[in-house]
Amino acid sequence: MKTPEQCENIAEIRTEIDRIDRNIVAALGERLKYVRAASQFKTSEASVRAVERVRSLLEQRRAWAEEEGIDPEVVEKMYRDLLSFFIESELNDWKSTKE
Repeated sequence: MKTPEQCENIAEIRTEIDRIDRNIVAALGERLKYVRAASQFKTSEASVRAVERVRSLLEQRRAWAEEEGIDPEVVEKMYRDLLSFFIESELNDWKSTKE
């Protein structure tokens, strides 16, 4: 692992970006496992969709983005897309336990 300042060429930069992206994808996979596990504790479709939790989560992610110097609008859009996928996955799992 090299810091951006330690990289001596574009190949090293790309290697580090790929490493980071691989970790991000792995973290998303881990997050999905927790989301699916959460479905067993939900009592209704509304509790799966958790509108207030989504609102709170997005606010916090926006704040984290600002702390990291990233445009909060970009982070919110990314999370809205991710949450849409995660909620649908959780909803499918929840429904399958009700059949």
